[in-house]
Amino acid sequence: MARPRKFEEGRAVEAAMRAFWRAGYEATSTEDLCAATGLGRSSIYNTFTGKRELFLRALRHYMDERDAALVELMDGELPIREKVATVLGWAVEPDPGDPAGCLVVNSMIELAPRDDDVAELLRRDNDLRTRILRAAFEDARARGELGPGKDPLALARFVVATVSGLRVLARGGAGGAALASVARTALDAI
Repeated sequence: MARPRKFEEGRAVEAAMRAFWRAGYEATSTEDLCAATGLGRSSIYNTFTGKRELFLRALRHYMDERDAALVELMDGELPIREKVATVLGWAVEPDPGDPAGCLVVNSMIELAPRDDDVAELLRRDNDLRTRILRAAFEDARARGELGPGKDPLALARFVVATVSGLRVLARGGAGGAALASVARTALDAI
């Protein structure tokens, strides 16, 4: 009979997500994951098969959390400029407990060029975020918040690219003033 697990998988995935987010996939060792999750090596391998599977679970967890927040915001009643300002604000002033940058963007740079599975996962997530934003821009245009010459798909892609750029700048050490200036400039395009 298998021994019962004495840990909660969700907490382990969350802790692993933060470890990968801080250091990246390659630089996060199994020992780092053991330290972050409080699990032994055998528990990690028995539960998640290995580092790569744990990373994929952590990446999906990260994307699910961020995408759910985006859907909730975009389905709300705020005017489109306030919605976009909020999305940009998440990149300009992230939760102080979060590592710098973005696990999606970091993974796109580090792994997507050489890992087809990760690249496909990231592509699908990017497409989802673009669809969510496009629908919000289309609704805003229908309500008269956007001029008829504004392309909802182009605006959605622009916001996704701007947020990714802000995350890269933050990861590179850019300060809040620099990030805020980019966000203000992007908001002027809406």
